[in-house]
Amino acid sequence: MGIASWYDAKIMPKLITYACGQGQIMKRRSQIVPLATGAVFELGCGGGLNQEFYDTNAVTSFAGIDPHGGLLEQARATAHAKGWATDIQEAAGEAIPFGDSRFDTVVCTFTLCSVDDPAQVMSEMRRLLKPGGRLLFLEHGRAPDANVAKWQDRIEPIWKRLAGGCRLTRPIGSGLRGAGFDVEPMGQGYLPKAPRFASWNEWGVARKAGV
Repeated sequence: MGIASWYDAKIMPKLITYACGQGQIMKRRSQIVPLATGAVFELGCGGGLNQEFYDTNAVTSFAGIDPHGGLLEQARATAHAKGWATDIQEAAGEAIPFGDSRFDTVVCTFTLCSVDDPAQVMSEMRRLLKPGGRLLFLEHGRAPDANVAKWQDRIEPIWKRLAGGCRLTRPIGSGLRGAGFDVEPMGQGYLPKAPRFASWNEWGVARKAGV
């Protein structure tokens, strides 16, 4: 195993879990994740950072995927401890191994920035939702301020290599609308005390357009 492969397999997932578990990020998770109800699917569930925020009484079952297998044991253990029927698998978001219209809620937090094909992943999440189901999202991406976006464009190539493929310039709300979702924003803004190039967040609820 080369240094780059070792870093990607052993170090990078732990660094990202640590970074995505900081106080202000967890505060924003606490605003969106408790809205999940029924049969829940979580994209990028490795590390289990959202687990403490689910309303155990409102969730009937929990499924999820993550491409980093080493992060899944903790997620499985935490979900089982809640007494849910649980199915957590190692997989990529471009080919989610669950059937159509299976879930009442899909949860996606700080994940779309790092997938290879965001349009395909959003299509997959739409496919999973039952009629009337909801996608709960909390993502970081392209800032609305031109001077910040300029720095995001400059920094992204090296940032992507160090942060597991994380892109700074992915659109959030507009990307979901383009994938066939009606978006109900709940909030947006920069994380306090964080570099602006990496901290523009948007969160809210999305539903299948026309359903």
